[in-house]
Amino acid sequence: MEVADDTGTLRCVWFQGGRYHTFEPGDVIALSGRIEIFRGSRQVSHPEYEFVSDDGEGELLHTGGVIPLYGSTADLKERGLRSRGFRRLVAEALKVCAAHLPTQLPPGGEARLGLMSLMEALRAVHFPESLAMVEPARRRLAFEELFLLQRELESRRRALRAQEGLSFAASQDLVPRLLQNLPFALTAAQHRCIDEIGVDLGSTVPMRRLLHGDVGSGKTLVALCAALRVIEQGWQVAIMAPTEILAEQHFHNVRRLTTALGMQDVVLFKGGARAALKRELRNGLASGATRLVVGTHALLEDDVEFARLGLAIVDEQHRFGVAQRDRLSTKGAGAGGVLDLLIMTATPIPRSLALTVYGDLSVSVIDELPPGRRPVRTAMRDPARRDRIFGFVAEQVRAGRQAYVVYPLIEDSARIDLTSAQSGYEELRSEWLADCRVALIYGRLPAEEKALVMAQFVAGEVDVLVSTTVIEVGVDVANATVMVIEHAERFGLAQLHQLRGRVGRGGAEAYCILVAYPTEGEGQEWRERLDALCSTNDGFILARKDLEIRGPGEILGTRQAGLADLRIAHLVKDEDLMEAARSAAMMENAEKL
Repeated sequence: MEVADDTGTLRCVWFQGGRYHTFEPGDVIALSGRIEIFRGSRQVSHPEYEFVSDDGEGELLHTGGVIPLYGSTADLKERGLRSRGFRRLVAEALKVCAAHLPTQLPPGGEARLGLMSLMEALRAVHFPESLAMVEPARRRLAFEELFLLQRELESRRRALRAQEGLSFAASQDLVPRLLQNLPFALTAAQHRCIDEIGVDLGSTVPMRRLLHGDVGSGKTLVALCAALRVIEQGWQVAIMAPTEILAEQHFHNVRRLTTALGMQDVVLFKGGARAALKRELRNGLASGATRLVVGTHALLEDDVEFARLGLAIVDEQHRFGVAQRDRLSTKGAGAGGVLDLLIMTATPIPRSLALTVYGDLSVSVIDELPPGRRPVRTAMRDPARRDRIFGFVAEQVRAGRQAYVVYPLIEDSARIDLTSAQSGYEELRSEWLADCRVALIYGRLPAEEKALVMAQFVAGEVDVLVSTTVIEVGVDVANATVMVIEHAERFGLAQLHQLRGRVGRGGAEAYCILVAYPTEGEGQEWRERLDALCSTNDGFILARKDLEIRGPGEILGTRQAGLADLRIAHLVKDEDLMEAARSAAMMENAEKL
């Protein structure tokens, strides 16, 4: 078909489509498409088009400006509903609903914050007069989305404040003696967090606080100060960890620190314990004879009861479901009030994420590492250099140091072309590290064998520990100076940072070597992650980068259960809106009181 106007003629071509043969000579139409030169003439294939009136008046939906493109599904396309059809539906919906879309912002909120109206924003994101209108409109909609989220979180905080909680006086004995016995001084950040938690513990409002900081920042010691304050008042404390390795690590650290205080009633409670021992442990918790228990999700079992549980500390909480965490909360306080809850994580959290995913919690941040911690030297290496990499590991072992080698899989898989921990273990101990004492550990290993391997590594009886990510958190061996991560491209940035945090804990020079095996078609996101890890040891910088790369979807996990997913707002570029939305929600709540 040929069309013409004052500028000349243009040939329009549609292939395999009888549905386009609806034009008559003299029809006035608007066209949009890419013009090409074919056999000396201008031509456009499959242009967008629409009929206009003879005088050129009327609204254009498919041509003549910034045109929205809408995604569809195979099923809808079969029914003829593509981007063109969506444009007609959206345009009609905007006309019909124009007078029936009240804003959810507080009265006068749009004017006070300098925002366009809701209807203006909806119109501008679908049919903008120019591209310059799109971002202000999106931010207007993003603000309302964030405001609704913050209003829900503020409602939760208000409901919590209405409950009767426990109040614990400041420690006069256990905490002062603990700090006096330490061979080092706490950082200013640790003191600040202890004070913030102390204010919550002294209040009758139930504590719901998140304590987060970088790897090795000293969160456990801060949490122990809170636990000792509660114990000193005659209440029990439970520390729950997601893995047996982490629970055992906490138990040994806590017991070492509390034994010097004369406390003998610290116990470890995990699922793999013998029946007789578990029965004895349950009796101690039910009678109140046990004041501090460190355990896994086994603490959530129905037959585990507490006499006076006043504080629950949940470590690496993102590995638990919200329901599991809340289940522990129901086991405490009873008639005395609602127990206090302290959540810890060694994964630094960007402020924008803390205001949304953890917005119903108070937040304490340990943003300072203890003196003497040296940055871990991190480098990415090609697999062709594995002989030199493991030669370096052997050198470190000969110098009296220890090392980790981490793999993404336990066993070889026919579906995924990755070296497994078992294959790597056999290769290393028979070839490059034949003169070293090499051991293998993974999640499915029986609990007793796992505990034995870890004990041997801690005692220096194992030189190189080959592992899966089971050692990602909770393993603290000061003599370990090398972390080799095979198939590093398969790990997330936060996970890589956690793994790197297993070395460099003793003050000696430490190294993290990332061995990458990218395949064709894998994209460049893996390189962006590894480059970020090599560029900094700051977990807060990496957390923000991780949020930029992955978006919030994979990071939120189950913590956001019950909250609507963000459809418009972006946790990185809309951080200023997050702060404003939180302030507006708090102001609205204050006006209601």
